[in-house]
Amino acid sequence: MGAEEGLELVDQLVFLATGRHLTNLQREIVSGAWQDQTYEAIAEASNHNDAYVRDEGAKLFRLLTRMVGESVTKTNFRSAVQRYCRSQQNGNSAGLPATNRGELVEPATNGNALEADSNFVGRESAINSLNTLVQQGNRIILIQGDGGQGKTTLARKYFDTQGFDFYLELWMATETQNITPVESVVEEWLKRDFNEEPGREFGINLERLKRKLRSENQRIGVLIDNLETALDRNGKFIEPHRRYLDLLRVLADSTVRSVTLITSREQLYESSVGLERYPLGGLDERAWREFFGNRQLNSGSPAIAEICRAYGGNAKAMKILSGAILNDFDGNIEAYWQENRDDLLFDRELRDLVSSQFNRLQQIDPEAYRLLCRLGCYRYQDIPYIPIEGIFCLLWDVPESQRKWILRSLQDRSLLEFRRAKGKYWLHPVIRAEAITRLRASQEWEVINRKAAEFWMNSVQIVETIDDALCALEAYHHYLEINDFELACDVIVEIKQNKWQEPLPLGWIFYRLRLFQQMVSAIAEISTKLSPDTRLGKLYNLLGYIYRLQGRIQDAFDCHRAAEAIADTLGAKRLKISALFDMGLCERELGEYESAIPRFNQVLSLCSETEDCHEYHIYSLGCLAYLHSCLGQEAHALAYAQQAQQQLLDVPLTSWGRAYTLLFLGSTYRNLGYLEQSVAFYQRTLELSEEHDFTQIRAKAINGIAQIYREQQEFQKASRQHTQAIELLDKIVAKCDLADAYYQLGLTYQKMGDAEQGVASFQTAIRFFSEMHAHKQIERVQQALQWQQMGGA
Repeated sequence: MGAEEGLELVDQLVFLATGRHLTNLQREIVSGAWQDQTYEAIAEASNHNDAYVRDEGAKLFRLLTRMVGESVTKTNFRSAVQRYCRSQQNGNSAGLPATNRGELVEPATNGNALEADSNFVGRESAINSLNTLVQQGNRIILIQGDGGQGKTTLARKYFDTQGFDFYLELWMATETQNITPVESVVEEWLKRDFNEEPGREFGINLERLKRKLRSENQRIGVLIDNLETALDRNGKFIEPHRRYLDLLRVLADSTVRSVTLITSREQLYESSVGLERYPLGGLDERAWREFFGNRQLNSGSPAIAEICRAYGGNAKAMKILSGAILNDFDGNIEAYWQENRDDLLFDRELRDLVSSQFNRLQQIDPEAYRLLCRLGCYRYQDIPYIPIEGIFCLLWDVPESQRKWILRSLQDRSLLEFRRAKGKYWLHPVIRAEAITRLRASQEWEVINRKAAEFWMNSVQIVETIDDALCALEAYHHYLEINDFELACDVIVEIKQNKWQEPLPLGWIFYRLRLFQQMVSAIAEISTKLSPDTRLGKLYNLLGYIYRLQGRIQDAFDCHRAAEAIADTLGAKRLKISALFDMGLCERELGEYESAIPRFNQVLSLCSETEDCHEYHIYSLGCLAYLHSCLGQEAHALAYAQQAQQQLLDVPLTSWGRAYTLLFLGSTYRNLGYLEQSVAFYQRTLELSEEHDFTQIRAKAINGIAQIYREQQEFQKASRQHTQAIELLDKIVAKCDLADAYYQLGLTYQKMGDAEQGVASFQTAIRFFSEMHAHKQIERVQQALQWQQMGGA
């Protein structure tokens, strides 16, 4: 019998016993056990906590023990299944266990194929209640309860056991100022979880998310954790984060197949969002006794009833207390309660419990206490966990030989959450709130944040993924906490190695990864608090560049003017050149060609006086060639184009800059009617943009080729190319380029004699240009529209 046959047999046995097939995790356990893998290896492969996988495996093997008629463990699993298979082949009742012929075990009433998780007790009815609410058509359920009641644990268990393929998770920051903008959340979900290129407009991204959640092929869950920090005292979203309402409206839409669970200590009172509230109280005494018994404590102790009542059945309290009893009182529940009962009977809130636990730890293990408080400095938000190196860097003043023991002390007391197989550690939000309060009140607040910032800066040597970029930016947030705005700025402007193998500051890497919202927020937070130096000027230019691509041309101008003012004050020519060049690009987008030309000429003049600005010289030559070709000034256009071509051979450029220069040359020769040369430059542009994943440049080149097809009367090819360009630009919501692409498509339809589609394309172009306040571009489109309406006369 092979592994696949064994897997199918076990699936049949579980189905006979429970009425449900193996879950994905159970299949991983069966396959891993068949190959003699350790639980740690199985946990690593299945992306689960190894303790959880161990518990699930034990339950599966207990169930199989009942079904096959002999004791089944992970060690003898394969041989036991093979013996059972042979017994069936030798005459036992086909398909039924030898010891249970003629009867079947009833399916589990809570929808779980296995017995209860040893760390998850007393919530069977809650799982059933959530299922009932979902079956009634509710798309969003708010699980409301006091801190530590197990709201998050319940939500995750629900998703893990009820047939969901995966779930998206958002941890709301415990401090209001650290809440991630909802625009960033949706961008990351699309990019990281759906491999979808996010656009630049939030509304577009929400529509894309909605389409994903309508999928018939996957059942997707969404967990929004600790919502209360985003709410005001009336239960409404605070003003800076009102747009979370738009996300909730999508998640509540009747057409999506997803289920969203929100955990919160407070109720959400937003009438525009339909949701069902599920109040979660504390666990009863029976659940506490079961949990204590699972941890080898005396479940019959009379003290358990008193402790359970004193803490209102709080699930987190139960977990923390059991750890303290095991480690500090040798498992003696009565002794623990005798010493601590007077501290807690008068206040049952979890904060009191956590506070007393901190105080206790401070007395008996001061080094572990200091580490726990220090760990409060981490945000656990964009990067919701830290590696073990992030813990050890906060123990610089402790001998290396003692660090693991200090870490173990926190783990044993359930004060530090962890997934050992993945090397991930984090604080429960309630624990983190107490830790950060105590850290702020200590003398270590500044030094700890500096240590954490240095850790994040050193932890990312090369930025290849979104997670790498977010990890690198964590240092910025730590410097922000201690008001060191200068070092926060340095994080953004620091050159980082990256997958493009080009010297790029972290801020520009965020741009390349299309993490626009995070960078806009980061720069806006510190821009008014920095001294006017070249770093601030670089930040303004980066912010302006992002604004321009989003179609916010006036905002972009303001940023570049601010950078130019700083450059003039400091005599920083390179900064001034960059600002002037970007202002010229803004004018080009607006169709203000006559204004843009002297701007680029000024760049050329400054470049001749400044070393190490050769790339801006060639960029400007390409832009001037294009602008003069748009104005019909062929001699000037050809002169600039030839200079740019020559310098392309001699001047080292980034791949991005080279691709844009080739693109401008292709457009220049197209405007002048030199179609063969134009196609050659466009082809080189396409090759470079495809090699480096430059979606925007690729789309612009395709749109240029479409115009050539139109000139050659190949209208079907032209319209297909226009459509392809629009689809690419729509993915990244490049508003300026989308406007021009629709204008060019309208011209193609006009040439084809398709008036209806031509008018529709022109009107779409006008809408985009209007949002940009690009009046000359609007006039250009309106002239084409009027010409068509007059019958092309």
